[in-house]
Amino acid sequence: MSDADHSAIPVCIAGTGSYLPEKILTNADLEKIVDTDDEWIVTRTGIRERRIAADGEFTSHMAAKAGEKALEQAGIDAADVELIIVATITPDTLTPATACYVQQHIGAQGAVAFDISAACSGFLYSMKIAKRLISDGAFSNALIIGAEKLSSFINWEDRTTCVLFGDGAGAAVLRKAGPDDGEILATEMGTDGRQTHLLNIPGGGSACPITIENADKRLATLAMLGKEVFKHAVTRMRQSAEKVIERSGLKPEDIALVVPHQANLRIIDAIADRLSVPKERVFTNLQHYGNTSAAAVAIALDEANRTGAIKKGDHVVLVVFGAGLTWAAAAVRW
Repeated sequence: MSDADHSAIPVCIAGTGSYLPEKILTNADLEKIVDTDDEWIVTRTGIRERRIAADGEFTSHMAAKAGEKALEQAGIDAADVELIIVATITPDTLTPATACYVQQHIGAQGAVAFDISAACSGFLYSMKIAKRLISDGAFSNALIIGAEKLSSFINWEDRTTCVLFGDGAGAAVLRKAGPDDGEILATEMGTDGRQTHLLNIPGGGSACPITIENADKRLATLAMLGKEVFKHAVTRMRQSAEKVIERSGLKPEDIALVVPHQANLRIIDAIADRLSVPKERVFTNLQHYGNTSAAAVAIALDEANRTGAIKKGDHVVLVVFGAGLTWAAAAVRW
C-alpha cells in the first residue's frame, strides 16, 4: 500500500529517542553456550555484540524510556501526547497492549494507546498510521515506538538464530509540521502472507498454545529459514525504497542517508548497491545491537539524528523488512 502523502496537513518528525539495556552479550560470550565462533557470526551477519534486557526489565520499560527521550527532544510533555503506538512482537502481555503500560509509565493519560504487530516493519507501519491520522486532523501529535525483548523468545541452543537478535527500543514524536520544519514526504508498506512460514514464532498463540505436553519443544521461540528470508528482504526493501524516492520527486543522489533495518550486513550492502547509494551514506549499527526487530530502524534513526549523521534539510530514506512477510519505507525531509 502506497501513500502519495499530499495531504492538507504536513507531518514532521519532531524528536527521536532510544534505549538499550546495560548488559552486553558478545560473540565470545555466545561461543561458551552454543557451537559458534566470532568469525562465523561476523562473516555471515556483521554482528559483534547485542544487548540483553535484565530479568525484571520488560518491553514496556524500554519503550517508555525511549519514548521519554523522544518527547524531551521534541519539547512535548507526556500529558500533551495524543496518540501512542507501540510496535512489538514481544509484548509484556497478550492483553492489555504494551502501549497501555507505556501510557501508564510516562504519565500520558490523555493519549489513545494501542499496539501493532508487524515484526521488523512495525515502526514504519506505525509511522504511516500516525502520519495519516495527524494529516487527517484526528490528532495533532503521536509518539511511535518500536520495542522488543527478543531474548525472552530465543532458543539459546539454535546457533542459526540466537546469534542474531537483541533487545532495545527506539521512538519518534510526530506532529503537525510548521513552515520551518521538515516533513514525511512519502510512505510505503506491504505484506506477503504466503511467506508466513519463513520467519515465525510457531507456539504461544491460539493455534498452538504452550502446554505441559509440548513445553520442552521450545515452540515459543523464533524460527527462521535464513536463505529465503534474505532473498525476499533484498527485493522488497529495494522496491519499497525506490517507490518512496520516486514519489518524493527525489533521485538516489539526493539521499543524504539511508537508514535500513539492522538485520544483516550482507542485506544492507545489497540494498545500498541496488539503490545506487554509496555505502558511506548508509547508516549501520547492527554490529553493536544485532537485530532488535521493530526497534532496529528506530534506534538507528535516533543514533543518526543525535550523532549529526542527519542534518536539517537532509533527505533520509528509512526501509525495513520483517516476518509476515512485511516491508515498509519512508522518505523524510529532516
